[in-house]
Amino acid sequence: MLRSLRTLLQYGFFFGLGLLFAWLTIKDIDDQQWQAIRYAVANARHWVVVPVVGMLLLSHFSRALRWKILMEPLGYKPSTFNTFAAVMIGYLVNAGVPRLGEIVKCTLLARYEKVRADKLVGTIVVERAVDVVCLAVVFLLALLFEGRYIGDYVADTFANFFGNKSGSFSLTKVAVLTGALIAVIALVMWVLRRFAHINFIGKVREVFTGIGQGLSSIRYVKHKGWFLFHTVLIWGMYLLSTTAGIYALQETAHLGLGGGLTTLGVGSIGMIITPGGIGAYPFLVEKLMLLYHIPDATGKALGWLLWTAQTLIILLGGMVFFALFSYFNKNKNTEAAGS
Repeated sequence: MLRSLRTLLQYGFFFGLGLLFAWLTIKDIDDQQWQAIRYAVANARHWVVVPVVGMLLLSHFSRALRWKILMEPLGYKPSTFNTFAAVMIGYLVNAGVPRLGEIVKCTLLARYEKVRADKLVGTIVVERAVDVVCLAVVFLLALLFEGRYIGDYVADTFANFFGNKSGSFSLTKVAVLTGALIAVIALVMWVLRRFAHINFIGKVREVFTGIGQGLSSIRYVKHKGWFLFHTVLIWGMYLLSTTAGIYALQETAHLGLGGGLTTLGVGSIGMIITPGGIGAYPFLVEKLMLLYHIPDATGKALGWLLWTAQTLIILLGGMVFFALFSYFNKNKNTEAAGS
C-alpha cells in the first residue's frame, strides 16, 4: 500500500511538473502569436514526418540490439523481436511514469525468455551511463559549434550555480556537493552490510548484487565494435531526426545540424525532467530558440511539433508492440508445447 502510494505521488509530482511547463509555454500566447503558430505549422514541410519516423524507429531497434549485446556476457540470448518489443513497451510506460519503463521491460523479457530481471537491471544501468556520456558529448559539441549562440548563456548559468556572492568560483560549493554524494553512497553500503540479516535488507542486497553482475557485463562484451556502432547509430539518428524536425519549419530550417545539436541536448533534459518530456520539452526548446533570435511563436510551434512527433511514435509503437508481444509469445509457447 505504502509503495503504491509512493509511486502514485511520484507520478503525480512529475506529471504536475509537466503540466506546469505546458502552462508556462502557452499562458502568454495572444491571438497574433496563435496565428503565427498556425501559419508555421500549416506551411511546414509535412513530408519530413516520414524520414523522422523511420530514423526514430531505427534508433529504437538499434537500442534493442545493443541491449542484446550487453546480455551476452550474462549468458542470455533473447530473441530480437522480444527485445525490441520490450524496449518499445518500456518507452510507452516511461511516458506515464518516469523510470518505471526500465523495470517493466526487464520484467517482461524475463517472463518470456530465460533471463533474470535483477541482472538485466544492471545492463540498464550500463546503458544509462553510456547515454549520459553521449549526452555530455552532445553538449560539448553544441558548445564547440554553436558557442556564438549559447556560450554566454551557459557561462552565466555555470557562474550563478558555482559562484559565491562576489561572483567568483566557489570551491566550497563543489566540496559540499561532492562530500554529500560520497556520504550518501557510504551510508547505503554500510546499511546493506550491517543489516544484511534482515529479510528486506537482504533482498535489497541481492538486487544490488544482481545489478553489480549486470554492470560487469560491459567488461566482457564480446562485440565491443558493434556496441560502439549501435551507440553512435542511436544518437546519430536522434540528431538527424531532430535536425529534420527543425528543417520542417520554414522559419528554422536555416539552423541546420548545429541547431539540431543544441535542440537534442536541451530536449533530452526535458525528457528526463517530466514523464515523456510533457511540457518540459517544448518549454526548453522554445527558450533555446530565443538564443537563436527565433520569435516566441515559432519556438513554441517547433517545440510542440518535435515533442508531438516523438510522443506519437512512442505511444503508437508501444501499444502495437504490446499487442504483438503477447500474440507472438502465445504462438511460440503453443508451438513449443505441440512439439
